[in-house]
Amino acid sequence: MKIREDFLLKAFELGIIKFGNFTLKSGIESPFYVDLRPLASSPQLLKTLSNNLLELVDNRSLELICGVPYAALPMATTMSLVSGVPLIIKRKENKGYGTKRMLEGIFEKGQNCLLVEDVITSGKSLIETIDEVEREGLNVTDIVVVLDREQGGKERLAKKGYRVQALFTINEAIDILHKYHRLNDEEVTRIKDFLNNPPEAPQKKRLAYDQKEITHPVGRKMIDIALRKKSNLIASADMVTTYEILDLAEKIGDKIVALKLHTDIITDFNKAFIDDLRKIARAKDFIIFEDRKFGDIGNTQELQFKKGIYKIADWADMVTSHVIAGEKSLEVFGSVGVAAIVEMSSAGTLTDNYYISNALNVAEKSPQIFAVVAQRKVSDDLLLLTPGVNLSVKGDAKGQQYNTPQKVFNEYHTDFMIVGRGIYKSTEPEVVAEEYRQQGWQAYEESLK
Repeated sequence: MKIREDFLLKAFELGIIKFGNFTLKSGIESPFYVDLRPLASSPQLLKTLSNNLLELVDNRSLELICGVPYAALPMATTMSLVSGVPLIIKRKENKGYGTKRMLEGIFEKGQNCLLVEDVITSGKSLIETIDEVEREGLNVTDIVVVLDREQGGKERLAKKGYRVQALFTINEAIDILHKYHRLNDEEVTRIKDFLNNPPEAPQKKRLAYDQKEITHPVGRKMIDIALRKKSNLIASADMVTTYEILDLAEKIGDKIVALKLHTDIITDFNKAFIDDLRKIARAKDFIIFEDRKFGDIGNTQELQFKKGIYKIADWADMVTSHVIAGEKSLEVFGSVGVAAIVEMSSAGTLTDNYYISNALNVAEKSPQIFAVVAQRKVSDDLLLLTPGVNLSVKGDAKGQQYNTPQKVFNEYHTDFMIVGRGIYKSTEPEVVAEEYRQQGWQAYEESLK
């Protein structure tokens, strides 16, 4: 008997694979259920498994090992002890106290990291883990899993450039169990039929713009503009002179839904500039979006919004605000639309999962908030605005991290993408803006299929 076969038979006795009728998390009815957590109670089997997994990769190139929580944590720990490769621990969620880090351990940016997973199905949990690990500046080189359910996860990750090595496929495991009389012919036939003709998981498709449950008038206006122009593009004009901004607005205004400003960086701000910009916005049919990122107590925010040299309340259609001061602090914005800053696109951002969860709760309850700025799917009664979109660049030296239109619309279910330097730094912004408009709209339509 081969070592792998012997391991599987002994692990089977612990109940790692059960047969019958099971409802999976996806909603699919399955004739088998895989649960590798009992292996943690058998030190010898855990050590054997760890050696088998390490043989799947060249450990000379490994600098870190990380297990996907929770079932893979004992495996990754044992692999670290056996190989001498340092372990880092990924939290499943941030608890909001202590270090508040999602990755615990000692590591340096640029190090190679091996991910360990118990079972791969669709690959979604691995993709989420990869995103969080790579946000910390680590490189995911290889992924090892104990069992591949052969439901597309391995192939999905391969398309993204990640190599997944599995100790067993589910078909191999079934054949071994049948060979040693743990399964009879009838059971094998039933399971193989399920594997060869897998049912589709019931999926909640993303809503089209005109199906979104948005009641705020600014949010509805954005949707109307998007449908008229077939555009989901918000252009960020992070420019320091009024001439540059007005020139950009004239060139790209008919391709965008909103123009996003940072008025506090404009060196020659004046009322005439606002009057001219509003004329262009009316003619070109776009919203003026002040990215002020308010983040103070309500009284101070009201003064910043209504007073000073900018008088944002007099001309902005919508603004951004952090929600750290609570829901009451947002009431000062009146009827102006608010996009809540829930998550940022820079490396090492402190907007961790604990903060994000609480910020989304505030956003969903506040009548002032109709949109959020984030990098993940949100509820249907909020519009999702995703910054950090670029067709050709992955990041910059100051921590910005970029995504493609295809990724943000298909994976995050974003509603509007925010593009800055990719457009205004171009020598032909009108041409580039049109390319972003086309690709963004195409990605949106594909995400509805």
